[in-house]
Amino acid sequence: MVVMEINTGTSIRNPVEPGFLRRAGRVASQVFFTPLGGIGCTLVLLILVIALFAPALAPYSPTAINVKERLADPSLHHLLGTDQLGRDLLSRVMVGTQTAMMVAMSALSIALLAALPLGLIAGYGPRWLDACLILVFDSLSSLPMIMLGLAIVVLLGPGIPTVILVIVIYSVPSYARLVRTQTLSLKSRDFIKAEQAMNASTPRILFGHLLPNVIGPLLILACLDISTVITLEAGLSFLGLGVKPQVPSWGNILSDGFSVIRSTALPVIAGGVPLILATIGFTFFGEALRDALDPKLARERKP
Repeated sequence: MVVMEINTGTSIRNPVEPGFLRRAGRVASQVFFTPLGGIGCTLVLLILVIALFAPALAPYSPTAINVKERLADPSLHHLLGTDQLGRDLLSRVMVGTQTAMMVAMSALSIALLAALPLGLIAGYGPRWLDACLILVFDSLSSLPMIMLGLAIVVLLGPGIPTVILVIVIYSVPSYARLVRTQTLSLKSRDFIKAEQAMNASTPRILFGHLLPNVIGPLLILACLDISTVITLEAGLSFLGLGVKPQVPSWGNILSDGFSVIRSTALPVIAGGVPLILATIGFTFFGEALRDALDPKLARERKP
């Protein structure tokens, strides 16, 4: 089995190789047992558990209104207090975690599925097709995200599908460019030339040899982008361009909190702290994963 190296200095083997599981376990231990990686893994696992079991963990319905207890301080009944409509903030934060992760995972999955074939075709196809795709990528990347979000919301209306569409349009160009760059560096390698000499089909070369080598860096980039996507969803929802107001989300909690910030700052804190923890968790986890898969880069960053 041939070891194929990409231009990041990482040696990535075919997943069917016998030592793959052993190498995956070593990478996992390197990620978890580093200081920043341990913090990131703990926060990511906590966020994922809350997102998966939010309806069961939430002490109250996130949409239940109780005007008599509006803007209540934290207590044994409401650990984070209540908002201006008497809704339990802890329940809304938990269900908001589910909303954030659902939007982030759905949008990034669609973006990856779209970027992989586009990047492979751009890097391996004829030069005129590469130029056309690069023109499309550059055009999409040059669009201001808020203006793009406004335009799409005007056409489709606010909601989770609209947010996912905005994130996909925002993410695909950068992912496709990464795949294209990796493909360009790999297609002149000896193992690709050997396949071409044996008249291997283009799909075999693209998906049997190039894809296993480009997907690693792409997944690392997507992992680092999860915090950006979550923040983007919260920002759009805060501006009224994302998730509908009745749907619990961190952005909606922040928006409701700023409307009553003169009375209490609890809703703003309840909506802001999860965003901070998610950003720290996924950033640390992504950095640790990148260092584990690319030891050369980790050594170069050390003073």
